[in-house]
Amino acid sequence: MPKISERGILMPASPIRKLVPLANAAKSKGIKVYHLNIGQPDLPTPQIALDSLKNIDRKVLEYSPSEGILSFRTKLVKYYKKFNIDVNVDDIIITTGGSEAVLFSFMSCLDPGDEIIVPEPAYANYMAFAISAGAIIKTIPSSINEGFALPSVEKFEALITEKTKGILICNPNNPTGYLYTQKEMNQIRDLVKKYNLFLFSDEVYREFCYTGAPYISAFHLQGIEENVILIDSVSKRYSECGIRIGSLVTKNKEVRASVMKFCQARLSPPLIGQIIAEASLDASDEYMLDIYNEYVERRKFLVDGLNRIPGCYTPIPMGAFYTVAKLPVDDADKFCAWCLSEFEYEGQTVMMAPASGFYTTPDLGKNEVRIAYVLKKEDLQKALFVLGKALEAYPGRVL
Repeated sequence: MPKISERGILMPASPIRKLVPLANAAKSKGIKVYHLNIGQPDLPTPQIALDSLKNIDRKVLEYSPSEGILSFRTKLVKYYKKFNIDVNVDDIIITTGGSEAVLFSFMSCLDPGDEIIVPEPAYANYMAFAISAGAIIKTIPSSINEGFALPSVEKFEALITEKTKGILICNPNNPTGYLYTQKEMNQIRDLVKKYNLFLFSDEVYREFCYTGAPYISAFHLQGIEENVILIDSVSKRYSECGIRIGSLVTKNKEVRASVMKFCQARLSPPLIGQIIAEASLDASDEYMLDIYNEYVERRKFLVDGLNRIPGCYTPIPMGAFYTVAKLPVDDADKFCAWCLSEFEYEGQTVMMAPASGFYTTPDLGKNEVRIAYVLKKEDLQKALFVLGKALEAYPGRVL
């Protein structure tokens, strides 16, 4: 039998989805599974977006331009201005989700063997995209005991070699919910400038910042305008994960020209998705405020509830809709699988993402999980109660 590629062997399984077969098996037995494992919001998509889908008046569903529909990109320029991100329509390329934006930016900026530095825990698919591009991710661990604050400049510099081409951040962060401060962003800017690096900045959760401080985009950092590649998506802010629309935004013309070659090779981003996403930009301020306030309430409810469970600890996330929690277990991977395959309380159980999948450093995250607070508070309350019961019953509990 022919052997699969080394790239295929190295490609990591998703820590978010790898337990799905166990969850499906539990459901087949009639067990209610509370999904805390995946960032799929349960909040409604804007009605204006759903109406645009229902009212499509076209005789042909044609290819869109490889860079995306002009009217959509023009409206995105106005959207970004609300956040003091000053770009023009030519700086924006529409992609098939934020995932394609990350992949195409890696393919355009990194040669095989090139390295990028990423604070961990980090979104697991960054590693998958790096492997696809033949690049190498060098991670710097952040600590739950320090609230997942940015590691020191010295730790970054210790990893920089002649192969280092960039730094990747997610702000607000997935999986930790951490929000980088102005000081931390300035430290990143100085590193990017000093070593002439690309700064890949995943900012898909910008609407969900829970501090009084202003939101800081990589585009706000002066002196590195040509180095910044911003990754964006409509999936989270409008509950539109399924339409697969993202964007890659950069002022670097060489990068854009390279990205466009990959865009042309895949022909075009989804036409229907762009129509819906463009309509979503007209969602009311009331819609956005309601969504924001709901996440604020869920965050407080979840964090308070987790920290009341004996042996559990999570810092307060300041952005996105995730938190990483430390559990009193010997192995979070085993515990999460056990919850789905061997445990139920009154016909209920919980599904979480083991945090080890968000680290590349061996043994880190071994007793941590990522929890997404994308369920209504009534379900969060039930899930927290069931989690507490699971921890009491788990044979690998650590006292």
